Amino acid sequence: MCFFSIGTQWSRELVPIAAQAGAVCVDKSSAFRLMDDIPLVVPEVNGERALEHSGIIANPNCCTIPLTMVLAPLHDAAGLRSVRVSTYQSVSGAGSDAINDLRAEDADDHLLRMDWEFDGVEFDEEAKLRDEARKILELPELPISATCVRVPVVVGHAESVWIETEAPLSPADAARILAEAPGLRLEKIPSHGHAIGIDDVIVGRVRADQTAENGLALYLICDNLRKGAALNAIQITELLVGASLPSYFGQRAS
Repeated sequence: MCFFSIGTQWSRELVPIAAQAGAVCVDKSSAFRLMDDIPLVVPEVNGERALEHSGIIANPNCCTIPLTMVLAPLHDAAGLRSVRVSTYQSVSGAGSDAINDLRAEDADDHLLRMDWEFDGVEFDEEAKLRDEARKILELPELPISATCVRVPVVVGHAESVWIETEAPLSPADAARILAEAPGLRLEKIPSHGHAIGIDDVIVGRVRADQTAENGLALYLICDNLRKGAALNAIQITELLVGASLPSYFGQRAS
């Protein structure tokens, strides 16, 4: 097993070499995520895809992982018609230099950051969130609109999510479904303190969205250095060796 977290450029060069030499590579960059023949895996959502690898498995974006963990059980229950999401991402997602820059700033000088590539319409982080979620959920036409921003917090990615389902789903039923889903923990009002230093994705504020038919709104937050990154890679490895296969699938197992 080889774990790569070296950036897209170097992953494109080095990961295929390791795979050709016989290693199974779990790569954290965006280099391989949207390739048709490379599994993009969140174990609680589509863990069976990890078993279809040919030497490379892609680890998803740090906001795509918790988002799909919430969307998948709701889709299973009522189908998804559309998704809108706004992310509030910590600076640790941009690396140690960004953390050091934040700590060196005066609190009054803290700014929102959008440090991703911009094509004149959207940031590449927003495109990643949309395209990766579609691939993981196997819903290639699902309408997803994302707005991403980085906030002056060291660790912890949060997301406000608005969902329209195909079939009616009450907030109470949605909350029950989410509380029973693997890897999620339901809190009435999620806070930053609930999520930091733990493996679960915290989800709550589940309520009706009055602007859409069958609309739901919710809020989630996770430790992006755990489930948004390293933990997901370790769980993929555990899937491959069969150590914890049943627990990841839970009620989604066939």
